[in-house]
Amino acid sequence: MDKNQNPIALSQLTWPEVDAYIATGKPLLLPLGSFEQHGPMGLMGTDYLCAETVAMAAAEIAGWLVAPALVYTPAPFNMAFAGTVSVSAPTFLLLLEEVCQCFINHGFKEIYLLNGHGANLEPARQVVKNLAPHTIKLRSWWDFDEVQALRQKAFGDWEGMHATPAEISITQVHHRRLDPDLAKDPPVRLSAAYIKAHSGDRHADPISHQRTFPDGRVGSHSALARPHIGTQLIALAAQAIVDELSD
Repeated sequence: MDKNQNPIALSQLTWPEVDAYIATGKPLLLPLGSFEQHGPMGLMGTDYLCAETVAMAAAEIAGWLVAPALVYTPAPFNMAFAGTVSVSAPTFLLLLEEVCQCFINHGFKEIYLLNGHGANLEPARQVVKNLAPHTIKLRSWWDFDEVQALRQKAFGDWEGMHATPAEISITQVHHRRLDPDLAKDPPVRLSAAYIKAHSGDRHADPISHQRTFPDGRVGSHSALARPHIGTQLIALAAQAIVDELSD
């Protein structure tokens, strides 16, 4: 699809254009995010903005369509921070399953869920199982070896778990950039054991979570974020998605 003549955002097409795209057999990318605090210099929409940005970059390379991101997802641990919106995991599971079923009913042969939020993974995996044998793939933008290598090289242990410099680097490419001095002091460094125990956003209740991480960062030194690193991360993740779906 020529991006100069036809948009790659599903929301910008007419239904006959969508019907024509479905007939090509090409995949539909569906970004999954969240709406939650991301520390003193991270945007509330960081998770969905990252997933959406990478999805759009992949779509530009391959001529695919990107559906509107699912923004309101489980984030109960951050509800003590102003602005966070959290829905229950069962609610998110049901919504995601019904959205995917709509696309399947219209004839999309493959749906690629591109995730940007850890707490989405368990319910999203269940949706993939529930809708089998339909082809629904689930990936987080950070899953790919090339992306992980750059995150490690650029930020090391300071990548942490939440409000990470990698995700903030991605949002800095196309969205608002805040002063790094807002997060200039490094957070408490996390142990490997803590990261393993709390992967998938298995965090404490909101009050305890805020007490432990009062500025919202979870072991992540957000001030290290740089837009040029974000550009590299986007390119690596987008190309990895194209390569995976083209196999």
